Amino acid sequence: MSTGYKILVVDDEEDILEILRYNLEKEGYEVRLANDGIAALSIAETFNPDLIILDIMMPGMDGIEVCQKLRSEVRFKDTLIAFLTARSEAFTQITALDSGGDDFINKPIKPNVLKSRINALLRRKAHSSGMETSNIINIFGELEIDYEQFKVSIRNRDVGLAKKEFELLALLSSKPGKVFKRAEILAKVWGNDVIVGDRTIDVHIRKLREKIGEDYIFTMKGVGYKFEF
Repeated sequence: MSTGYKILVVDDEEDILEILRYNLEKEGYEVRLANDGIAALSIAETFNPDLIILDIMMPGMDGIEVCQKLRSEVRFKDTLIAFLTARSEAFTQITALDSGGDDFINKPIKPNVLKSRINALLRRKAHSSGMETSNIINIFGELEIDYEQFKVSIRNRDVGLAKKEFELLALLSSKPGKVFKRAEILAKVWGNDVIVGDRTIDVHIRKLREKIGEDYIFTMKGVGYKFEF
């Protein structure tokens, strides 16, 4: 029985592609395969996948670059992207999520883990993340946030934010003055099914302050962060 969901799998190893195709089609997903980044971008344009499973280490164009190119297009801003990686370093995980990824799946791939991760991702897609605001655009002093277009500007100058940076800013700015605890930030921005540490939040907060300035996001030591202006 078809689930109605479409998944694009990108990897330069043919055996991994076939293993993933077999397991995903058995679960009822419509599957397309690509063995490099260029092919992935081309197939995504016509296939319009709900989820892209994307290998990081590929010759030519790696998965990080593919993800960044996809996220630069409005039509793919809500497409789920899960990275495949044989590397478990925190730096790799942060880079993957910061480029716009929603999750990462470690190689070697276990079918039951794959199924669980995909189900969790699609549940997040089907339900609200809880970060909606009543306004499409909010202006906080010199800072303007367009929640629909995923754009941020300061003094009419566009500020380029990675997907997770924007989601973090959107969450904090949704309730100015409220202190968001670390656990709540992790759950709403990264999801309970993605295992990341406090350092991930700190890195993204630091990057946000570098881009929008020090006047908006405040640290509540031992608790979390709040947005004020």
